[in-house]
Amino acid sequence: MQLADLHTHSTASDGQYSPTELIRLARQRGLHTLALTDHDTLDGLEEAVQAGETLGLRVLRGVELSAKEYHNFHILGYCFSPDAPGLAQLCEKLRAGRDERKYRILEFLKEKGIHLTLEEVEALAGGDIIARPHFAQALVRRGYVSSNREAFDRYLDSEEYRQKVTRFKADARSCVEAIKAAGGKVSLAHPYQMRLEDEALEALVRELVDCGLDAIEGYYPKYTPQQQAFYHRLAKQYGLHLTGGSDFHGEKVKPEVQLAALELELEWLLG
Repeated sequence: MQLADLHTHSTASDGQYSPTELIRLARQRGLHTLALTDHDTLDGLEEAVQAGETLGLRVLRGVELSAKEYHNFHILGYCFSPDAPGLAQLCEKLRAGRDERKYRILEFLKEKGIHLTLEEVEALAGGDIIARPHFAQALVRRGYVSSNREAFDRYLDSEEYRQKVTRFKADARSCVEAIKAAGGKVSLAHPYQMRLEDEALEALVRELVDCGLDAIEGYYPKYTPQQQAFYHRLAKQYGLHLTGGSDFHGEKVKPEVQLAALELELEWLLG
């Protein structure tokens, strides 16, 4: 068993801390292993790996890809080759979609009487990717909402937002195959966020197993005991491993989420 957190984010996507700063925090937390799984980008991985080597922490190359079939359908990839042209190409397309979306978000908020500038949102990002948490922070700073959670509930994750503000996402099979082609392992992230009934989720897991799914994220800070038990049962039923992580972004982005220190069996992932 290793103390690990296999789901974290840095400034390479929508996290608060740079990859190096994140590794320092993980070391202070007493972790043995950390996976950097930024959204739709590989950009922070080599910095994180180098920081891990310097500080004595095992860092796994990771990524969190957005699949198009369901809202909040995310695929985690781990331990793929640093030379992964197919995965890098897919990430570039996803990243371009995120980059184009920022203008649609500004327009959507303008329709709601909220006038933000791209410059002020970019100043909060700290990296190249401008994502919804950065807009949420800008809304809080301007006093339109009292918290990031309110920003998402009222504007950035509302039904109207999801209908009007779209971006490119790949299908799940393409996400899984890109990770597997790069020599990586694949886990289904936080299944509850898709809001599927149990039967529909199980059917999705069966489809993903046929594509090459290796694991389910079995530990996550917002799971209910019932949800966790169900995901563990699915993993056992379909011969899958269990991953787990905090989905850490930093206290400015997700104030309630700290780095996890989970006892996980990692031989299948590291071998």
